[in-house]
Amino acid sequence: MGEQNLNTRTDKKARQEFTRHLLEDIEALETMLREGHIESGITRIGAEQEFCLVNKNWRPTTTASSVMKSVDDPHFTTELAKYNLEINLDPLELKGDAFSSLEKQLNELLQKAHAAAALHDSKVVMSGILPTITTTEMDMDFMTYSARYFALNEMLTRLKAGDFHVQLFGVDELLIKHDSMMYEACNTSFQMHLQIDPDDFMSAYNWSQAIAGPILGLSVNSPLLFGKELWQETRIPLFQQSIDTREVSYVLKDQQARVSFGDSWATGSLADFYKNEICRYRIILSREIEESALTALANGRPPSMQALNLHNGTIYRWNRPCYGVGGGKPHVRIENRYIPSGPSVQDQMANFAFWVGLMMGRPAEYDDIHEQMDFCNVKDNFVKAARYGSETQMHWLGKMVPLKKLVSGHLLPIAREGLKKVNIRQEDSDRLLDIIEKRIDNRTPAQWMIKSYRQLKKKVKVDKALIALTKAIYDNQQTGKPAHQWRVVKSPTRANVESDLVGHIMTTKLLTAFQDDAAALTLQIMSWQDIHHVPVVDQAEKLVGLLTWTHIQRFNEQYPERQKMVPVSEIMEQNVLTVDTNTPIKDAIALMKKHEIGCLPVLQKQTLVGIITVVDLLTFDSE
Repeated sequence: MGEQNLNTRTDKKARQEFTRHLLEDIEALETMLREGHIESGITRIGAEQEFCLVNKNWRPTTTASSVMKSVDDPHFTTELAKYNLEINLDPLELKGDAFSSLEKQLNELLQKAHAAAALHDSKVVMSGILPTITTTEMDMDFMTYSARYFALNEMLTRLKAGDFHVQLFGVDELLIKHDSMMYEACNTSFQMHLQIDPDDFMSAYNWSQAIAGPILGLSVNSPLLFGKELWQETRIPLFQQSIDTREVSYVLKDQQARVSFGDSWATGSLADFYKNEICRYRIILSREIEESALTALANGRPPSMQALNLHNGTIYRWNRPCYGVGGGKPHVRIENRYIPSGPSVQDQMANFAFWVGLMMGRPAEYDDIHEQMDFCNVKDNFVKAARYGSETQMHWLGKMVPLKKLVSGHLLPIAREGLKKVNIRQEDSDRLLDIIEKRIDNRTPAQWMIKSYRQLKKKVKVDKALIALTKAIYDNQQTGKPAHQWRVVKSPTRANVESDLVGHIMTTKLLTAFQDDAAALTLQIMSWQDIHHVPVVDQAEKLVGLLTWTHIQRFNEQYPERQKMVPVSEIMEQNVLTVDTNTPIKDAIALMKKHEIGCLPVLQKQTLVGIITVVDLLTFDSE
């Protein structure tokens, strides 16, 4: 999520000063590009590994800061949520054993994370979206204590001037609103960096856009959110919608989302690219700048471009240009942000090798890819890949080609040649790219997850299936094997009942009634559906009563002649006992026994979100 050491001054004078430095950064960058001050002739790679921390019941845990202290390693940094951490790998020159060296360091740092997490009764899980994450973990209480995160959330919510909305449609549907940027915390990724020669930057960046769809389609790993089957890579639409500050109005306006693939090919220089970003996106964070970029440049020092990098860090392009200084030398690179975390280290390294191989192996005829492909088709490829994964059809050079055929017949050979061109060790190239080829022949990580989830749901309820799936991801990760070798999960895992919450097992597919509904109609519906408990809500979906089979039977016996004339409000129970999604199941059981009742409506932020019944509890206890 960007720089942590942030002085978040928001007064007018501070913003004006920050803007001045931002403009000076652009001027300094133009000078450096023109005079050849940016490093060229060498290529380096780097990566950032995000991961989740879970408790013994495979649910998100808030131990990130404690794990950070225990691990005591500068490669680790916090993320938006208290259940996420990130590892920053050291940049390496792209040659010889670069990939195996990077993989070795990643495995070593992950082992440190596992050891530190164990000290706090936690485990490390790599997953684009953790299957067991729930809306409970979207509350602000789960946000990491960081000036940057709170300032960013404040500015985004202020720009939105209302609730954020998530509307996703796949096999299932998800329609939900939220009042903060915390839904972004559902997403964890494996961010890959590739240094680019400044003179080739625009051609390289456009090529990275062209190949994004095919790469994503074979890397998908996030098909589930809150137990719902959505996109093959649900991170893509979720990230955009979770911090989408654009307003919805009666007037048609073209507005650019802060999370974006872009809407056109890049032209001009890298400085021109950044100028367009400044024109399109409002400055939402500022900070004190230690030294003017122009002053540093005049004194023979590479400027840090603090203002430019901070602003760029609040614009979340799936392929993001970056400026940095390493070893005293300024450089530019492309950050690939669309690859999900997991499911295994080998899978991630295979994605990395495939991307880098394609970038370095770009045939000369693709130097001007913007003249050969319509950008709308390239963007369509990306969206379809996120939605359908490896089964989609790709636009490529004016033809529609199955993704698997495009990769196996055209892109994989380019990637192999690209890795050979930069002298990557042959055994590393073969091992990693063979994983990509095996996904074509077998299945993607997302397909493994969906098949396992569907098998599990045949035996247990959704929550138990999600627990079993998360445990299987963890267990398989410990083997080090890539996901195409993982067996489909069929056996559920029993959780610790005492530490489970009502929100995990409640029924969310609710049949509700309004106060003015006819009691006769409601009775028939309950009979047809064999439902014994119906919450009664007002027009704002707030709980106002409860209708049970006992109430209606009693009413029919006493007033049979008035049945069709009476509204629900006249016979419903108004004094309704409720529980919250965070109520422990054992407490809900005790409450139902004490009051001898058969159900409890479940609320979240005073809104009805589910119901828990004796049947739910019996079913849960027997699984």
